[in-house]
Amino acid sequence: MTFRKSAKSRGKIGEKSQKKQFIRYLIKQYSLNLTPFDLHRKNYFMKSELLKLLPMLIHLFSCQSKEDNSSPQTKEGFIEVTGGKVWYRIVGAEKKGIPLLTLHGGPGAPHDYLEPLEALADERPVIFYDQLGCGHSERPSDTSLWTVERFVEELSQVRTALNLEKVHIMGQSWGTMVAVEYMLRKNPENVESLVLSGSYLSTGRWIADQQNWIAQMPQNVQDTIYKYEANGDFSSPSYQEAMMHFYSKHLCRLDPWPDCLNRAMEKMGFEVYLYMWGPSEFTMTGTLKNADLTEQLNQIKVPVLFTCGEFDEATPATTAFYQSKIAGAEMHVLKGASHSHQVEKPEEYVQVLRDFLKKTEKK
Repeated sequence: MTFRKSAKSRGKIGEKSQKKQFIRYLIKQYSLNLTPFDLHRKNYFMKSELLKLLPMLIHLFSCQSKEDNSSPQTKEGFIEVTGGKVWYRIVGAEKKGIPLLTLHGGPGAPHDYLEPLEALADERPVIFYDQLGCGHSERPSDTSLWTVERFVEELSQVRTALNLEKVHIMGQSWGTMVAVEYMLRKNPENVESLVLSGSYLSTGRWIADQQNWIAQMPQNVQDTIYKYEANGDFSSPSYQEAMMHFYSKHLCRLDPWPDCLNRAMEKMGFEVYLYMWGPSEFTMTGTLKNADLTEQLNQIKVPVLFTCGEFDEATPATTAFYQSKIAGAEMHVLKGASHSHQVEKPEEYVQVLRDFLKKTEKK
């Protein structure tokens, strides 16, 4: 495992020095005792206006300096896991709160689109990692690595390597299955809570929900999807266009998509996604076709928060069904949002998580 500091802190000393020098210059140049003669000088108006602005400028620079001083420390590096090395990033590494370990979706959709969670790093370390096969992590070609068991073991290895004794775990989409499987298979100690966003815990329910969403689409979109699902030509431009129409309603409703989501798509591990899932969110051809954890959810004993969007691929109805299986679990639906509700409604999402994490820590 290797560490290296983020470049965010570079140049801070120089920037602070320049700001102080500029403030001193303003004070020296414009904090003058004006005489009657100054009233006739052409630059009087400029001086008087700058004097009015001086307190604001000093406040602005002092606030910026405070922000610089409080910028979360960032560390990143690689961890050796079964099958290769995975890349990780810790934001707020110096914070004393219980860390939040995040698990991205896919399989194969790297961490970038979870970046709104960095807002929680003002109180606690927030840890991202790209699972093997995507993002900045290594991409082995051995398909025997693409199993639920290995991804659960990978999570355990990441936690051990980063010495996360107490931890909150947040999973999104496929990451929720990894999180719940980790709890069921490993029975780990000191997991303070689970946050399960856009939950994928049953392939059967997931596919049924996508079929219901497709049935609400224009007839020509439905016909295109069913045509190419039947003939297996998933690379057809017509199928891809229909797929993007679906995604614009249920994967991310923002137009254009935010940079963090685009970056995740660009670094996607499509080999893993195709092998374990399939050619699209609503077409299942992979090894996860029989995955279903619903009857084991009652074994989860830690506090759980479910979140979903109003138009989520993980529908509010299915999310409520999962919630009913875990005693004391909470649920929050973000109105007008979809599967990527953490980027569509970042302020609301972060506040809901912040409140939940604090509440669990008070118990």
